[in-house]
Amino acid sequence: MKTIHVLAALAAIAGTATSCGHRQSDAQKASAPEIEVSPVKVDSVTLYKKFPGTLIANASVAVVARVNGIITGKYYNSGDKVAKGALLFTIESEPYSDAVKQAEATLATARSSYDYASRQRAAMEKAYKSDAVSEMELEQARSSEREAEASIKNAEAALSSARAKLGYCRVTAPIAGRVSDNILSVGNYVSGEGEPVTLCNIYDNSSMIAVFGIEDVALAHRINNSIKEGLKDIPLGFGQKLEHEYTGRMLYVAPDMSSSTGTLTMQTLIDNPCDELRPGMYVDVSLPTGVDPEAILVRDASLSTDQLGKFLYTVNDSDRVVYTHVQVGELADDSMRIVTSGLKPGDRYVTSAMLKVRDGMTVKPIEQKTDK
Repeated sequence: MKTIHVLAALAAIAGTATSCGHRQSDAQKASAPEIEVSPVKVDSVTLYKKFPGTLIANASVAVVARVNGIITGKYYNSGDKVAKGALLFTIESEPYSDAVKQAEATLATARSSYDYASRQRAAMEKAYKSDAVSEMELEQARSSEREAEASIKNAEAALSSARAKLGYCRVTAPIAGRVSDNILSVGNYVSGEGEPVTLCNIYDNSSMIAVFGIEDVALAHRINNSIKEGLKDIPLGFGQKLEHEYTGRMLYVAPDMSSSTGTLTMQTLIDNPCDELRPGMYVDVSLPTGVDPEAILVRDASLSTDQLGKFLYTVNDSDRVVYTHVQVGELADDSMRIVTSGLKPGDRYVTSAMLKVRDGMTVKPIEQKTDK
């Protein structure tokens, strides 16, 4: 009888414990905080691969001195945007101005000599008809006229050259763009006639070119074919935060591999209407490599980072928070991140209040719609 009473007592205690456990679980659920969650998104996504590159100006020109003399003036501030034809420097012009005057005088003399030779030839022709002069004398007059005519042409060429050199004393911008600091300052002597001397550089930054290399020959072949189809809207990234976002369009694929780097050089053209990009900046060019028809996507803002890498908090079927380590890929649609491992379709993850949740915590999930 004692045994029966003991068993009954133990059963009563077990039932009481089970009942308390249920009440405690229900109480936990009742007091659980409301947490916003979202199901992972499954969608077709174009995959990209990043290639590092460097920006160069679409056009750059070295502004040079082409005459000899002292630099007498500088007419721009370093870094200014200048228009094509804007005056940048002046070089002493007196020797070249004198050369123009001398060439003009030589031309005047040549024209006067020609007028005399022309009248002389005409007189000789009349005299020859009346047998007053010989044929040899007539031919000599004609030869003198031709020599005088040639002297005019030589004098005209010399004057044109002298005027051109005088014009070189005013150094103007050959293209529109942003001008660099001057290499030589006012007062320096330049010997530009022997070899052009660089005074500064102008960069046309209205558009930029991203130069980069890829080692994947198959991808290069696809990109080369895509140029014919107008491959554009290529995503670009920069090492620093910029006020604007930029995309490029494929411009060039080299016909051969570089023997020094083992890569194929490519160029992407980038419009720069806000003049924010500069030559020498580093850029990441994202080229399309394929399509994942069933990519798993989560909101990029929901991801966190620890020593193991990227993670997020998922919520299981029991509404408990689970710390979940994931491998991620590229951004998609600006705000969604591709998850390559760690999640499966149907999983739910915490989208807000990540600092308030912890692994194993019971929550009341409030499900949000997946971003479209």
